[in-house]
Amino acid sequence: MSQPDAETTARLTSRVRDLMPGVREDLEALTRIPSVSLDSFDQQHVEDSALAVADLLRAEGLEVRLVREGGRPAVIGHKDGPEGAPTVLLYAHHDVQPPGDPADWDTEIFEPTQVGERLYGRGVADDKAGVMAHVAALRAHGSHLPVGVTVFVEGEEEVGSESLPRILEQHGEELRADAIVLADSHNWKIGVPALTTTLRGLVRVVVEVRALDHGVHSGMYGGAVPDGLTALCRLLATCHDENGDVAVPGLISTEAADLDYSEDDLRADTGLSEGVQPIGTGSFLSRLWTKPSLTVIGIDAPSVATAANLLTPVGRAKLSMRINAQEDPRTAYEALKKHLEDHAPWGCQVSVTLDDLGAGFAADAQGPVYDAARAAFHDAWGTDAVDIGVGGSIPFIAAFAEKFPDAAILVTGVEDPDTRAHAANESLHLGEFEKVCVAEALLLDRLGRL
Repeated sequence: MSQPDAETTARLTSRVRDLMPGVREDLEALTRIPSVSLDSFDQQHVEDSALAVADLLRAEGLEVRLVREGGRPAVIGHKDGPEGAPTVLLYAHHDVQPPGDPADWDTEIFEPTQVGERLYGRGVADDKAGVMAHVAALRAHGSHLPVGVTVFVEGEEEVGSESLPRILEQHGEELRADAIVLADSHNWKIGVPALTTTLRGLVRVVVEVRALDHGVHSGMYGGAVPDGLTALCRLLATCHDENGDVAVPGLISTEAADLDYSEDDLRADTGLSEGVQPIGTGSFLSRLWTKPSLTVIGIDAPSVATAANLLTPVGRAKLSMRINAQEDPRTAYEALKKHLEDHAPWGCQVSVTLDDLGAGFAADAQGPVYDAARAAFHDAWGTDAVDIGVGGSIPFIAAFAEKFPDAAILVTGVEDPDTRAHAANESLHLGEFEKVCVAEALLLDRLGRL
């Protein structure tokens, strides 16, 4: 691979800097579209978001079309590079998470608002900044793209990418590439870029505990008859040991990379309340990246405001379990199901329904494409990139790895530890966003030299 000279690096860096006001303007316009892909929200907004992304790509000279295989619209755009140059697939998604309770937000949810160095709004980081990082890199090169580029912007990542396997099957040849850049992860911290090399897999279930055929008076029968909610609480408590480690037997657990990450870092990144202790054992990064975790993410129950003096017949909860990248999701599901059924309290009826499965991802992060990415990151940030794991799950990456086994997969992103993706007050650090755009423009240049 020939190396870019300092003049080329400086030119692309300056070009991106000049482009950033327009990139930000387009990012804000895209963020104003409330493209929540959950069924209970207006799906016309997802359609509008796809059309807006398509217009952005067409403006950069790409041949663009919308595709759907039974789900929300995805956008595929392509532009040829010089003869013999590699083809790079740039992935992002244009759908966003539900906004949550407006009272939890400090700014208007879908009106991008700058506070200090950060831009706030739902989707401004996850993942519409990912879309715009790709657009910024294209703009930086203009009509002189050093590689062939295919841009794939999905419309249902936040609801499980259900139609992605069909899209890959039907449009796989259009998406085939030598390298894949997936802009849906995060960096190590402000000022330090990262390549995500491992992701945990996912098992999501709904567990139901039935104690009664119908509700009865809690004063008359309480003390002799169990209720579904109390039984559910006892069952859920068996899922962790006294240290907070997942107590489901047979799950894979390995050690994460030895990076400097302290309890103070954890508290700063998460807002852990004063006096609350971290759970689990082992290094914090192992707990976050390579050991299983299990979280109760929802419970069906009468609200405090409407509760009656009643023995509730049924308790129901949704559980999200993250698993080691090497773990087979189906095997993990069977282990969780068996644990829950084996620990049915007081003989109550326990049923477990699978909600979702997702495979983890582990990259062999070596070779010329990874070398090019690390060099581009160093040029953009002025410091070396860190290889990280991520405790969250992006199951579609495993689908890409299976479909395109010969392609080098680079998992990058625009987020940082304070982005709060999926939560209230999601935000994007504007200085880091510019560096992301610079790095991608430099990466395309370096890949063109392979």
